Order: sequence, then C-alpha cells, then structure tokens
Amino acid sequence: MSVRQTILAITGASVLALAACSENENPILMHAAAQERGPDEFSIVPTKPLEMPPSLSELPPPNPAGVNRVDPQPRADIARALGGSPAAALAPGAADGAIVNHASRFGRDAAIREQLAAEDLDFRRRNQGRLLERLFSVNVYHNAYQFMWLDKYAELERWRRAGVRTPTAPPPPE
Repeated sequence: MSVRQTILAITGASVLALAACSENENPILMHAAAQERGPDEFSIVPTKPLEMPPSLSELPPPNPAGVNRVDPQPRADIARALGGSPAAALAPGAADGAIVNHASRFGRDAAIREQLAAEDLDFRRRNQGRLLERLFSVNVYHNAYQFMWLDKYAELERWRRAGVRTPTAPPPPE
C-alpha cells in the first residue's frame, strides 16, 4: 500500500469516526430526502362547479382576503352532510371546548405536552439507527415505531368477537 493510499484510508476512517461520534440534538428518524419523490395526489383538490345566482345583486362584494364560493370546504361540507352547522365547522376552536372538558373530566396533567416531548426525544435518541443508516440518512422511522403499530385485522376481529357490527370494514388481505 502506498503512502497516498494510507493517508486516504486514515482520512476516510477519521471522517467515519467523527460522524459516528457526532450527536444530533434532536434525532431525526424520518428523512424526507430518503423517500421517493413523486406527484402529491393530495395537493390536487377539485373545486365546485361555478354557479350563476338568480340575481347578481346576491353576490357578495369582492374581498381579496375572503374565501371563494367554489373552493372546497371539507369541514363545512361534512357538517352540512351530518346535519350540523357549517359556520361552526369553519371555526372549530370555539366548538372544541366541550370535547376538551369531557376528555379531561377525570383530571389532566398541565405539563403533559412537555413530558411527552421529553419521552419522545429520549425514544428517538435510543432508536436513531445504526452508523451507516445515520451517515447516509436512511429512513429508520418505520423500524423504530413498528412495534407500536395497530394490527387492524386483529382489532377488527376483537370488535367482532365482542358483538360490535362492523359493516364497513374491509375484507382481510389474501
């Protein structure tokens, strides 16, 4: 081995050692750059068909900050389909008070967000992947969290054994 090859080997080993020793403040398990890039099918949202009102005087005055009448409003559409108020669905913050009060009726911890953030940071530090996975930004998110995944078919069977009707459940995979 020549002197030049020895120097290159030592330099490469040093770079790998330094990369292994570096500690990320907030480990990233989901590397977006490692994912395949393709079209985003959720970014295309069809608008409603244009309508001509019976009288042009019924049109609202132009408002650059306002919403377009043909833009999709999924919250309002769902509320309307379920018989609720579309106006209340467009401002969900005000309607969430009853849900929050019901969910916290047995008490709640005011510092739960900080506690969960600290526990998640600790979990991500313990599961940030092997040396080469970190070095090449390999996505290790699914490997780290896979044990927490819900088996939807086992859960479906559990509910069916309990006597709960599940008419819209998909058939099991073949």
